[in-house]
Amino acid sequence: MRKGRPLRRAHPPSGTPAAPDAPRRPQGEGQWQRISWDEALDEIASKFLAVEQIHGAESVWPYFYAGTMGHVQRDGIERLRAVRGYSHQYDTICTGLSWPGYIAGTGLLGGVNPEQMAEADCVVIWGTNAVHTQVNVMTHAMRGKRRGAKIVVIDIYRNATMEQADMGLVLRPGTDGALAVAVMHVLLRDGLADREYMSKFTDFSPKFESHLQTRTPQWAAEITGLSVAEIEAFAHLVGKTKRTFFRLGYGFSRQRNGATAVHAALCIPAMTGAWQHRGGGAFHSNSGTWGLDKSQLEGTGLQKGQPRALDMSEIGPVLTGDSKALQGGKPVYAMIVQNTNPATVAPDQTLVRRGLLREDLFLVVHEQFMTETAELADIVLPATMFLEHNDYYTRGGHTRVLYGPAVVERPGEAWSNHEVINAIAQRLRQTEATFATTDRDVVADTFARSGFPALEEVEQTGYVDKERPDDVARFAHGFAWPDGRFRFKPDWQAVADKKGYRWSCDPAIMPPFADHWDVTEKTDAEHPFKLATSPARAFLNSSFNQTPGSLKREGEPSVFIRIEDAVRLDIVEGDAVIVGNRRGSVELTARLHNGLAQGVLIAEGLHRNKAHRGGRGINMLTSAEPAPPFGGAAFHDAAVWIRKAL
Repeated sequence: MRKGRPLRRAHPPSGTPAAPDAPRRPQGEGQWQRISWDEALDEIASKFLAVEQIHGAESVWPYFYAGTMGHVQRDGIERLRAVRGYSHQYDTICTGLSWPGYIAGTGLLGGVNPEQMAEADCVVIWGTNAVHTQVNVMTHAMRGKRRGAKIVVIDIYRNATMEQADMGLVLRPGTDGALAVAVMHVLLRDGLADREYMSKFTDFSPKFESHLQTRTPQWAAEITGLSVAEIEAFAHLVGKTKRTFFRLGYGFSRQRNGATAVHAALCIPAMTGAWQHRGGGAFHSNSGTWGLDKSQLEGTGLQKGQPRALDMSEIGPVLTGDSKALQGGKPVYAMIVQNTNPATVAPDQTLVRRGLLREDLFLVVHEQFMTETAELADIVLPATMFLEHNDYYTRGGHTRVLYGPAVVERPGEAWSNHEVINAIAQRLRQTEATFATTDRDVVADTFARSGFPALEEVEQTGYVDKERPDDVARFAHGFAWPDGRFRFKPDWQAVADKKGYRWSCDPAIMPPFADHWDVTEKTDAEHPFKLATSPARAFLNSSFNQTPGSLKREGEPSVFIRIEDAVRLDIVEGDAVIVGNRRGSVELTARLHNGLAQGVLIAEGLHRNKAHRGGRGINMLTSAEPAPPFGGAAFHDAAVWIRKAL
């Protein structure tokens, strides 16, 4: 696709808006025509202006996420949003549950340098299949293992990461908080808690200790599916191993209780005092420590009005006219999508696809592949890849801001995100200097505003190392709350204030202390299984389900089912099965797997919808309902049924 010109649908819609659930124009051969960039950009500007004039600027919704990962090409869309007063995007789909949970404890999204896993005596990899998703984590952890360190892996099925572990704990989905508080019960009961550290650096109190007295291993065993012996062995290992490094992932946060689960797990190293020791402590992401000034990049000073911020995870409800999701405002009539593929990745695909198929929605997709979102667009623009444009990059798993220059020529007529946003703004008669910059200009400006060395200097090394001093990273002078104390009793409103989060639930229902919060989607007689949609090794994101090599390695869409469950349902290896709930149904191939709890299903990988028999992908089954406390997609929290296909 990238070798050619922009595409316009051959028979674009015309006239007045149709009903919200009206069918899209026909698909198939001859549906596209090649047009010039000038034609494409002129039409985009014309349609955006028409929507602004008829419905108001908030009816245009630029939509993006992190497909390119570089800040300039990812976040530059915010300049267009700001200067036109378009609807904002409330970013929830990836970090909306995990980040609040971590900040609730430490007050800052940062922790011990992850390279120190190699120096730990015990590494706890909690809720992330790092072999599939985080090569750097496994690199550091295995260096430690070669020194004799123990590796503990906590997850909801026995996966490739757990195969490397000395201790593997397979939980029922959504029960991580129960394990965490039971571990703290054992630490206190058996004299393994560092009371001196807690007295100096945490808000540990008699009320919290009393609360934990009821959270026994026996209580947690009933909830988690672990044995009492497993819970106590884990507690003793981390309690007696001072240099224990907790690497907390994103996977276990993708439940409706994900934020409280992350907070509860983070409390364990605060109770053992692991933060005091090099090679000990905790880490989730360094995203709160970069100190980047992105004001020009994002057009902060250009903001027009105070537009609503629509929840990106609720794209389905937003586009199908849900008044609450639209915050009582007008529908969205125009979108430009960059760096994401909501027709595959967003939750509650029935609503997402119905919304994207509206005849009255003008949809522009700027993409590298003809994704399932691009297939539904009015105009498709070919995009550059990361080796073909200038940008800078940060990662949650290391301490460096990387400069990534363009090193190969772009194919055909592909344009970068930065160039597209500039060109649309110029056609909308925006004359601000920021819309005449190059991507390299923006990198240099951001570095200068952030107090980094000049770009020419950074080019020599390739990065700026933002590692914080070790004592600061392990909060040796106090945590990032006003009183300097880690919080076992979280102040969720203070978390919201730090990050600009908005409540998706009544604050009064939040647990007062670190705890297991029983708010996940419940199984019942009709939906007796819990489904999680875990990442596949060759499908790190939906871009990879476009490439021949990844498609060959992953094969057809499948679902893991425990052997006992399969026998009871007369399902054998390789059977065609249907998994469903009130949101929809999906056809998959059964794979028998005894490394998961009874009543649990795991569907690895985000295959294209069209790769499934029936054309419906796995996110037909996931919910777009904002999870508490501040929203987020609970991708691993769906109650479902499963049966053999007829």
